[in-house]
Amino acid sequence: MDESQATRLSLIARVRDRADSAAWAEFASLYQPLILRVARRAGLQEADAEDIAQDVMRNVAIALPDLRIRPDGGFRRWLFTATRNRLTDHFRSAKQRDRGAGDSVSLARLAEIPAAVEEPDWDREYERQVLNWAAERVRKEFRDATWQAFTRTAIEGRSGPDVALELGISPGAVHVARCRVLARLKAVVQEHLGDDSL
Repeated sequence: MDESQATRLSLIARVRDRADSAAWAEFASLYQPLILRVARRAGLQEADAEDIAQDVMRNVAIALPDLRIRPDGGFRRWLFTATRNRLTDHFRSAKQRDRGAGDSVSLARLAEIPAAVEEPDWDREYERQVLNWAAERVRKEFRDATWQAFTRTAIEGRSGPDVALELGISPGAVHVARCRVLARLKAVVQEHLGDDSL
């Protein structure tokens, strides 16, 4: 087992220990926003999306002690299925409530209910959440100018010379800042999320 897999599996082991609140906080900071974003993209209002996320996280907490983790993305696939099933239940319940009216407004609302989330959407949202999660951890390691040079060039797509002029540093310093932050982000992602077991 490589070191990144051991690190990730160790988070699951730590989360299984109900006394390790730091592990649960780390786990929730990675996965709860993912579930929320997927629920919102499925068309749910904020309160409903939060309910879905809480339900899924509660189910995770209940299932984790007995859950067998495969080293081939088993946990992430299981979480996707749990989220998709909860969304499907939500939409099915909404259809049941709206079915009785039979008027054109109710029929139009039923037609607007989106299909449950698909796995490619889940994978994209997972990758986005991993980047956000890593950025939260890495951000405090860099001076503001370094972080600004990175975000303005790597995320906003602005040119190095323009950013250098704005920040009052050389274009070379902008390039170095971007490379340093990217390298650190990659290291954090590989350290905690390098394999596909979660």
